Amino acid sequence: MSVVLPARNEESTVGDIITVIRRELVERTPLVDEILVVDSNCTDATAIKAAAAGARVVAQDAVLTHLPRLTGKGEALWKGLAASHGDIVVFVDSDLRDFGAHFVTGLLGPLLTDPAVHFVKGAYERPLIGDDGVARRGDGGRVTELVARPLINLFWPELAGFHQPLGGEYAARREVLAQVPFVTEYGVEFGMLVDLLDLVGLDAMAQVDLGTRTHSHQSTTALGRMAGQITLTAWSRLERQGRVLSSEPPSRTLLQFGLDGRPDLVDVSVAERPPLASLLFEEDVA
Repeated sequence: MSVVLPARNEESTVGDIITVIRRELVERTPLVDEILVVDSNCTDATAIKAAAAGARVVAQDAVLTHLPRLTGKGEALWKGLAASHGDIVVFVDSDLRDFGAHFVTGLLGPLLTDPAVHFVKGAYERPLIGDDGVARRGDGGRVTELVARPLINLFWPELAGFHQPLGGEYAARREVLAQVPFVTEYGVEFGMLVDLLDLVGLDAMAQVDLGTRTHSHQSTTALGRMAGQITLTAWSRLERQGRVLSSEPPSRTLLQFGLDGRPDLVDVSVAERPPLASLLFEEDVA
């Protein structure tokens, strides 16, 4: 079983997460076979601290080097799937604070006890930690509440019961993960839920209450870009399912305005990696 942590400049938290996993689930209880950190072009000491804590660290661009380089969280997850070896893969974000081993064991429970379950998503409360250090309950997950949840309820109501559709903690059987594409940016979790619903059906998908999840928060501007990527991911799934027809593709740019009123046109386009199983099959044939 592999735990994969995508990481971009998370030197302040990644070492503590790995230490807990290694102490509780490798040394004390031999449950985890591999802790893998994907260095997503970090410019800080993330890789050094991860390795010192006992993880195997791979550079994102050093995996499947014959392919064109892409960017984003989904790319790190896809490369982590390719570089890991476990028959069950647990994904954990690298910016979690107050991390506990239950984040891993909770996700593993349904997969180890029920062979009909193929994917498990973490559910939790996400407080917003303000600049004053005060946790505001229910205020985290702003893109979830303003973008992802409305889209899911409108077009994929079967998935509406997932409490944290964009959360970064989930686990699945490798053979299932290898059969779905990975959006390379922040649409990856949204796209994965929709694609797995088509692939394995709702009865094979579960969620587990993991308590409270605290982590670093991005600016409203960054969240706007994330929202654009998720909207484009949803649009691509609707097109793929034949549910929308368009005379021209949607715009891939987002015009934002800074505090000084100056406009900033940003690219929110998302790329997509194919199912890993199809790529490996092509390489085997070749």
